[in-house]
Amino acid sequence: MILKALPAGPLMTNCYIVGDESTGEAGVFDPSGDVPTILKILEDNHLKCVVIVNTHTHFDHIGGNAELKEATGAPLVLHPEEVPGLEQASSRSRMFGLESENSPGADRLVKEGDTIAIGNLTGRVVEMRGHSPCGIAIIFENEKVVISGDALFAGSVGRADLEGGDMQAQVRDIREKLLVLDDETVVCPGHGPTTTVGREKRFNPYF
Repeated sequence: MILKALPAGPLMTNCYIVGDESTGEAGVFDPSGDVPTILKILEDNHLKCVVIVNTHTHFDHIGGNAELKEATGAPLVLHPEEVPGLEQASSRSRMFGLESENSPGADRLVKEGDTIAIGNLTGRVVEMRGHSPCGIAIIFENEKVVISGDALFAGSVGRADLEGGDMQAQVRDIREKLLVLDDETVVCPGHGPTTTVGREKRFNPYF
């Protein structure tokens, strides 16, 4: 498994590139911006992007959707409750004094229990409510990796004061769906450094 992190966009959102070396297929998760660098990483690692995944559709996670989709032709995947956010990126970003373009529409909608295939890698989708209407985390159980979006961070959780926010629901979903994973599971959050499930169980003040 090739896992590359690329902090990009106005709020330094983590974009993750997950690749299967055996097939040369890759998925790009939350392309916030700097698409030329994403494409260069794919090229340097001999990978072809076969899927683009949004953990949720806050503007800082989807700013590169249009450019990356045009460059690769890969389908865009997200949760159905997050669809409205694709057309609100521009207006939402202006509320923060920033600029972002709207995203093209989704090609596939996923819910709890669905899977996302990247070559021989399989990511299981779990719904993570509380930071947005219904974000998702993608768990690669065999590789002990979870892409958590803006749900679980190193030492913290996502803010719950935005539209669709619910701190109680967020803490519940993290506890019931992410903290039950092996302690060694690497957590790849939407912002900031990676961590592990075991570390968050021991030291995250929310748990």
